[in-house]
Amino acid sequence: DRQHLKYSRDMDNLRRAGLALVALLAVACVTSEPSSSPAATTQPPRWGIVIHTGAGAFTLANLAERREPMRMAMTAALSAGHRVLAGGGSSVDAIQAAIVILEDSPLFNAGKGAVFTHDGTNELDASIMDGSTRRAGAVAGVKRIKNPILLARLVMEKSPHVMMTGDGAEAFAAEQGGIEFVDPKYFHTDRAWDALQRALEEERQKIKTGASTRPAMEHGAYFGTVGAVALDRQGNLAAGTSTGGMANKRFGRVGESP
Repeated sequence: DRQHLKYSRDMDNLRRAGLALVALLAVACVTSEPSSSPAATTQPPRWGIVIHTGAGAFTLANLAERREPMRMAMTAALSAGHRVLAGGGSSVDAIQAAIVILEDSPLFNAGKGAVFTHDGTNELDASIMDGSTRRAGAVAGVKRIKNPILLARLVMEKSPHVMMTGDGAEAFAAEQGGIEFVDPKYFHTDRAWDALQRALEEERQKIKTGASTRPAMEHGAYFGTVGAVALDRQGNLAAGTSTGGMANKRFGRVGESP
């Protein structure tokens, strides 16, 4: 039917935009160590890291003003993770190093650049997984944690749980120590605030006409996350994500990232 066809077109557009963004911004660095002996028959260990900053249904032209600053921030994040791996560090440490830098940037929908909820607040989610132990940790709906990826790792390593949310997650952070709390005003960016105003106006117009208030796929500002996947010299994989969710979200909404 028409709704199904529209959904299919929306998803095709989203996939194409995602691939275009990956082609522009996602960077992989893989290297290898030389064999200890010319006669060695085993392959040298390979290691590397890949990072991303999400994909919404937008075009590269929409990123014109932010394209170079985004590239620079991603290069810094990639380099931070790469340094960890080059020094023999773990994949978990590498993705944490990369994602912290992306969370600290106002350019992405995570940490400092998180989008706003319907009520004008910021609720952040993050997750981390360690392939060597198959453990995972996640937080959702935190409002005062500067780097949610650090708290997700604490949940993984220092608690018997996989996910903590809201006030409980922040209480756990305070109990454990070492996690930086910030005033909620820290997360305000004009870009994210303007995106909320557009979303609210769109919602008001839809209510007037009786149309569905579900966000339209074409608004790339509604979507996004940052993340990294790394393989260390020991052959261990790890992955992590961090996000502000979607603009104009309500009712304690938790997305797929955590």
